[in-house]
Amino acid sequence: MKRWTCWPASTRAPTRCRWPSGWTRSTRDLQYVFRPQPTGDQVGKLSVQYIADYAQEKFGKPAKDLRLAIIYEDGPYGTDVASGNEAKARELGLSVVLKEAYSAQAPDLSSLVTKLRAARPDVLFHTGYNPDIALFLRQAEEGGLRVRAYLGHGAGHSQLDKLKGNIGADRVEGFHTVDPAAAQLLDPTGLRPGVWAMTQEMVRRYRKEFGEGEIAPLVSMGFNNLGILLIDVLPRAIPKYGGWSPDAIARAARETDIPDGGTIMGYGVKFYPPGHRFAGQNERAFPVVDQVIGGRFQIVYPKSLAQVRPAVLLPRSSPLALQ
Repeated sequence: MKRWTCWPASTRAPTRCRWPSGWTRSTRDLQYVFRPQPTGDQVGKLSVQYIADYAQEKFGKPAKDLRLAIIYEDGPYGTDVASGNEAKARELGLSVVLKEAYSAQAPDLSSLVTKLRAARPDVLFHTGYNPDIALFLRQAEEGGLRVRAYLGHGAGHSQLDKLKGNIGADRVEGFHTVDPAAAQLLDPTGLRPGVWAMTQEMVRRYRKEFGEGEIAPLVSMGFNNLGILLIDVLPRAIPKYGGWSPDAIARAARETDIPDGGTIMGYGVKFYPPGHRFAGQNERAFPVVDQVIGGRFQIVYPKSLAQVRPAVLLPRSSPLALQ
């Protein structure tokens, strides 16, 4: 019997399902799938907008004169982020000199490095997972690839301690990741009463289990998403709709109406209704841009949430930096 293969609501690519024959459909057709965090498309668009906004100040030339390259793992996650990169570049009139997919299981990415060297990008946008990111960065350094700015998008780029362990702590300075905010980095004054206390509890529990070190955005997303279910959805589903059946939970989730600042991620929650193009997605979610500054992530964009002004460019000490 044919069955759907689904990427669950915890991934950052738009949730899709595939028949064995290869057909796909989005959450518009799925009645029991809800995702509080931003889509991969949003993540890709934000990173390009960030570069465009800082082009003149940091690169010394208009954004339209920059050379952009987009590389990505060819699964649904990488494909959707890269589509967001390309769509925003097209909207802003920016030049994409190379867009190339690769398999996350590829044993060798040296040919991709060669193509990038020939394309001579100023900025490299990269979406991948831990093993392929580490492989690419090692071969990029060995192959002499040099760029002025490097932007990753969540997943392996947001796991800073693992990235440091894979390629060296001295090699990640100036790297970016685009993801929902790590909750502990947000300014608590922008949150609703009681929300910062939940963030502190998340940090306490994480430290108890895993000790010190970087707390990746994925930790915040998991804590936040389950919290929405337990604190907002189920307390409404049980008395109003008679329990925790799929129908009861879905009906209650469609009534979720959390204002901005009402979750530990800083954004609110309101799911697009059935029949909408983005049904089940959170219309209030947004990502942020983090940059590694002084060895740790700091929020640098949007400017309204920035902890510090970004360096944007890779430091001269980076083995990937175009001198």
